[in-house]
Amino acid sequence: MNTHHHHHHDQSGEFPADPSGLPEAGRPALLELADGDTLDLTIAPVAKRLGEATVRMLGYNGSIPGPTLRVVQGSELVVNVTNHGDLETTVHWHGLRLENRYDGVPHETQEPVPVGGSFTYRIQFPDPGLYWYHPHVREDYAQELGLYGNIVVVPAEADYWPPADRDLVLTVDDLLLGDDGRVVPFSRGETNHAAMGRFGNVFLTSGEPHPRLAARPGEVVRLWLTNTAGARVFDLRLPGARMKLVGGDSGRVEHDEFVTQVLLAPSERAVVDVLADEPGELTLEHRTPDHTYPLATVAVVGEPVASVAGEAFEVLRRDPELTAERETLGPWLTAPPDKVLALVARMDHTAGHHDHHGHHGQGDDGGHGDHGGAGGHAVSDGIEWEDEMAEMNRSSTAETMHWMFVDRTAGTDADTVDWRFRVGDRVKIRLVNEMDSDHPMHHPFHLHGAGRFLVLARDEVAEPNLVWKDTVLVRTGQVVDILFDVTNPGLWMAHCHIPEHMHSGMMFSFTVAGA
Repeated sequence: MNTHHHHHHDQSGEFPADPSGLPEAGRPALLELADGDTLDLTIAPVAKRLGEATVRMLGYNGSIPGPTLRVVQGSELVVNVTNHGDLETTVHWHGLRLENRYDGVPHETQEPVPVGGSFTYRIQFPDPGLYWYHPHVREDYAQELGLYGNIVVVPAEADYWPPADRDLVLTVDDLLLGDDGRVVPFSRGETNHAAMGRFGNVFLTSGEPHPRLAARPGEVVRLWLTNTAGARVFDLRLPGARMKLVGGDSGRVEHDEFVTQVLLAPSERAVVDVLADEPGELTLEHRTPDHTYPLATVAVVGEPVASVAGEAFEVLRRDPELTAERETLGPWLTAPPDKVLALVARMDHTAGHHDHHGHHGQGDDGGHGDHGGAGGHAVSDGIEWEDEMAEMNRSSTAETMHWMFVDRTAGTDADTVDWRFRVGDRVKIRLVNEMDSDHPMHHPFHLHGAGRFLVLARDEVAEPNLVWKDTVLVRTGQVVDILFDVTNPGLWMAHCHIPEHMHSGMMFSFTVAGA
């Protein structure tokens, strides 16, 4: 039993790391694509310069991030993907409610694309907003090494967004480099850093260690922000400029609001308008309880602009659709959940000591104290901001660290999650991040394109500003209620978006039957 966990005897070494002779990674192209267009997307290794170091990474169409796709809501694209990378792959179109067979889940919606092979996707864009694409095979390696790109879906409705003068599409990410100036190696045979995920020590904003961006005084700059990191939650600030939150994962927020920070968990998005009213330099920062990390500079230079968007910046707009949803939510807030899912960790006692004959520890109640609680971790507000357990984390694998979803709907613990929905269903799902785990940690919970959801409440506090989402951050010890609007039939995945947690068991699939 559980033989599929035992690939550690077959670790055919590490993925290649030598950048010599590879083309230098380019900057992402902005591709304006019309309904019915065909896009060719090629995966191949690139040499990426990061300050003094040059490292071997992977790119879509030779760039990191891959090309930004700009498409109109309601259009359809044909995407021919060719794989010249290091391992088999798929492309997952994150957040898009598309046809199930193009969702990019290996062995479930398609066979993985072998090295040298190709696959054609037909993708649809039913919702405006900001989405992204990435692999769904060994994301701990392939996505980490640069396989990610953004999709901006332009609304069919003309004044869907408030006016803006300039768009900056930005990914925030981190990468772990060793003292030798190379990316810390990945095993071909297993996922390590399983306890916490791989926290990087180099920050990449749109693939660059510290890009310089430009704006004119008086402009409203729209930041399209995606967290493409594996495990790190970003707390983004832009001191000296006013920020207005206008959108989230899938379209606009219920009501625009002025904010001083934007918290993004892995795979979440935010759309933020910034008023750059004074000349000077603005720094995009990531703040943790202990550090401020500069990520990028926005140089506000040149002749001031008399901006229509600047005039409209003070106006806080409301979304009529979400305002209408709000009026129906009362009964859902008080209703018992339809599904209850606990997020649980079980660590073999030998974790980190390379004893691979692990029991799976489900029935084992002793010894949680070593890993439980906040002792010695950089935990604040239920978020692990840094990897404070680097040695233990690096040596933990899916052999010793078991991340699980436990279905508590029936009041008992079911390790197998067997959910069946129908198109048209609305489902209240309660996510419980157990403190009584061997290593409680935050989890970005992601539902694939069967639908989209609203966060109803966090710890019984009603969500003050609704937005359609596909990923929600569940902090340590937190209970989050979401309302899932089921729209697309097929077999769909749900998982923690920290790849190391997913590969250690934190995933399941559910079925949606046609209406």
